[in-house]
Amino acid sequence: MTDLERKNAWLTCPAMTEELRKELEGMDESALHDSFYRNLTFGTGGLRGVLGAGTNRMNFFTVAKATRGLAEYLKEAFGHPSCAVSFDSRIHSEDFARLTAAVLAASGVSVWIYPRLQPTPMLSFAVRHLHTSAGIMITASHNPAKYNGYKVYGADGCQITLEAAERTQHHIDHQPDLTDDLPDFEQYLSAGTIRWITDETIEAYYQAIAKLSVKPVSEPLHLVYSPLNGTGNVPVREMMKRMKNIRVDIVTEQELPDGRFPTCPYPNPEIREAMALAIRKTVETQADFCFATDPDCDRMGAGVRVGNEVQLISGNDMGILMLDFLCRNKKAASCLPPVVIKTIVTTEMAAALCRKHGIELRNVLTGFKFIGEQIGLLEKDHASDRFLFGFEESYGYLSGTNVRDKDAVNAALLLCELASDLKAQEKTMLDRLEELRREYGFFAQRLLTFEYEGEDGANRMAAIMKTLRASEGDRTDYLLDDTGLPKSNVIEFRLPNGNKWIVRPSGTEPKLKAYLFASAETQQAAEKELDILEQTVQGLCS
Repeated sequence: MTDLERKNAWLTCPAMTEELRKELEGMDESALHDSFYRNLTFGTGGLRGVLGAGTNRMNFFTVAKATRGLAEYLKEAFGHPSCAVSFDSRIHSEDFARLTAAVLAASGVSVWIYPRLQPTPMLSFAVRHLHTSAGIMITASHNPAKYNGYKVYGADGCQITLEAAERTQHHIDHQPDLTDDLPDFEQYLSAGTIRWITDETIEAYYQAIAKLSVKPVSEPLHLVYSPLNGTGNVPVREMMKRMKNIRVDIVTEQELPDGRFPTCPYPNPEIREAMALAIRKTVETQADFCFATDPDCDRMGAGVRVGNEVQLISGNDMGILMLDFLCRNKKAASCLPPVVIKTIVTTEMAAALCRKHGIELRNVLTGFKFIGEQIGLLEKDHASDRFLFGFEESYGYLSGTNVRDKDAVNAALLLCELASDLKAQEKTMLDRLEELRREYGFFAQRLLTFEYEGEDGANRMAAIMKTLRASEGDRTDYLLDDTGLPKSNVIEFRLPNGNKWIVRPSGTEPKLKAYLFASAETQQAAEKELDILEQTVQGLCS
């Protein structure tokens, strides 16, 4: 079919919404092609794309098609399939969640759904707590407002495996793009094939987080928190209240759910712009520190007040501070060495710290699903009590096993206990970080991103990776080499001085990501090394 024929098919579909119809009618040739030149690809991360009309967009029809395919896979894999569903604050997230539940129910899958928005980690928890066959989280995490997504979890609470994703994609491919009608949520709710997830599950999650406490807050803390108009507002503040001894000032402009994210175009706590209002309030109130969670509350970023300024802490450095805190304060639960899991693009300072404390460090591919997978392997060996901590440079942390994805509620608890422990010693997180650098050296990292949107952008990224793959040098190709890890489109280049850089296409955005690593005795020397490395990488990836 031509793009115009596809457009007409959508316009004449009886179930077409007025919103999508108007968008289709106003499309020029370029927009029409970009909306239909491909289908959204279903992978281990599920679906993610720009909201709008067409097969290459997130809308009611692409969500319904993916869900029909997933339902067929679940019926094939499980005798009595069931699924938990949750959603964030994004545009159409609740609508997509209810449609997902209705399509599953119409296909013969029992559904549990949260009655109101809840974070991604609470979806992972619900899958395990309710013993469902799968879970679906409607979210695009920290992407801009124009995006939405559809994350799928397996029965273990981890994002689905490559095999499950491929089998699901096979079933999706056999589904029609359009149907004459869409199933009604209320009908299946009344019939009992869709059920609400109750407060019992929510309370069980809160109690599971509380059990992760290592050293209760003894010193009074004053902090500023922003949910960035996402799902974190209720669960994070509930845990702060239960921890006690904490004064929380909320960033009111970012307190309530709002999928437009009006105060920051990119609701990502990794970015200073997203933290700007929290920083301002921290200085105004003279709070000890501030932190924010992204819209689906799986990432957490923080900054410490120094006089009338706030210094933000990177994801790598926060992971090291939390790991150090756990090593110093958590008693081993097993006679075997504790296990820490990090991704290959996360700071190598973790290796030095783990060596000192006799901890086994496992490196996995980028993506928290691989950290969750390692926890599952420990569980199969009846050794889940060995798990100490998992983290990644992109502000994801986990210190428990009841959730199998990064968890910003868990991270908030660790953050407060860490800050209190240091405050009792008349130190801040920045003071402790400097102590660790004096002991282990300065490990510097820098992330470069190169945006390549649309069909031409995708082709450009593929060409760059092909060129890099053919280049000379000391490297590891995670797609072609035998690394002991799953095959992945990632290349690592190592320099004679010990520095390195890793490049990969993003799995969720039209971007090429390059991670730069350098170590030295001082910050100035390490940053100079990164500057030199950046010049090289810019020339290769631009």
